[in-house]
Amino acid sequence: MSTATARPSDRRISPVFLGIVAVAAVTGWAAWTGFAEQPGLAVFLFVTAAWVVSLCLHEYAHARTALHSGDLSVGAKGYLTLNPVKYTHALLSIVLPVLFVIMGGIGLPGGAVFIERGRIRGRWRHSLISAAGPLTNVLFAVVCTAPFWLDALDGVPRDFRLALAFLALLQVTAAILNFLPVPGLDGYGVIEPWLSYNVRRQVEPLAPFGLLIVFALLWIPALNGVFFDAIDALLRGLGIGEVDTYCGFELYRFWQTDPLCTPGG
Repeated sequence: MSTATARPSDRRISPVFLGIVAVAAVTGWAAWTGFAEQPGLAVFLFVTAAWVVSLCLHEYAHARTALHSGDLSVGAKGYLTLNPVKYTHALLSIVLPVLFVIMGGIGLPGGAVFIERGRIRGRWRHSLISAAGPLTNVLFAVVCTAPFWLDALDGVPRDFRLALAFLALLQVTAAILNFLPVPGLDGYGVIEPWLSYNVRRQVEPLAPFGLLIVFALLWIPALNGVFFDAIDALLRGLGIGEVDTYCGFELYRFWQTDPLCTPGG
């Protein structure tokens, strides 16, 4: 089975994506060196750009896995270019997740690519396509937390360390939320091929509302507490304390930083 796309341009990296990577690199350097006059602004731009990069790679992982599983249409749809505006809807895939980061410090799963599932044979392939996206978030989380669990923080500036801690929090929450077996999320896509036709037919109407259901449940204080306690416990196991993620979030929201999180505070 050929996995080549119709045109080389179908998988040429988008200048938009390269621009976002450049923003992440420059502002990450500014946060590391203290070059920025407002370190919180540098952290805000760095984390936001890095978060958008991870969203693009999340969707790219779905598309690339689908391509090698038999859906050659993903190239013509622009999914292999890493252009964020090509992934479902810019508002749902990029803008809304960024807004949730700003408002609540939580990694909201972005929009999905449209996979032509009829072109793909084999339940394992369908499951792997769905799992590829959140596994990208897991990989990002490993990279962000590596300096902490490798005890390699000597020489890492405070602002950059807090930015990494907050970015790790976003990646961990995105991975966990995506892997929930809720219709409309990737976790359900992993198990869906293994369910009976009757079960899939009964659950299908819930798919457009799956993410809304999850966030409605997270508004319940008891469930919210359990969820974030689990996140904090996982991050502590990786060497990131609650103060690191809290102050990373506060530094990210540079317009209202808690004095507790300022140097000497």
